[in-house]
Amino acid sequence: MNKKTFVGALTVIMVLGMASMAFAGGDDVKAAGLWVLFGVAIACGIGIGLAALGTGVGMGNAINGALTGTARNPEAGGKIMTTMIIGLALIESLCIYALVICFILVGKIPSLEEMFKIAGLG
Repeated sequence: MNKKTFVGALTVIMVLGMASMAFAGGDDVKAAGLWVLFGVAIACGIGIGLAALGTGVGMGNAINGALTGTARNPEAGGKIMTTMIIGLALIESLCIYALVICFILVGKIPSLEEMFKIAGLG
C-alpha cells in the first residue's frame, strides 16, 4: 500500500469515526459531542498550517518563475512583475479564506464552563 492510499484510508476512517460518535445515541452523546469539538479545534490548527504551507510553496514557485522569466527576457520584467503580484494576491487570498473558516469554526466551540456542563462535570 502506497503512502497516498494509506493517508486517504486513514482520513476516511477518522471522518467516519467522528461522524459515528456525533450521531451516537444514549449516554455517549455528551462525550461524543466533546470529541467532535476537540476534533474541530485540532482540525482548525492543522488546516491553517496546511493552508500556510501550501500558499508558501505556491508563492515560492511563482516568484521562481517570475525571476527565471525576467532573467531570460529582461525587457519583459515589468509585465512579468505585474502578473506575478496579481498571482501572489490571489494565492494569498486562499490562505485568508482558510483563516476565516478556522475563525468561524473556533467561534462555534463553547466556553470551558459550558463544556463541563455538557460532560456533567460541573
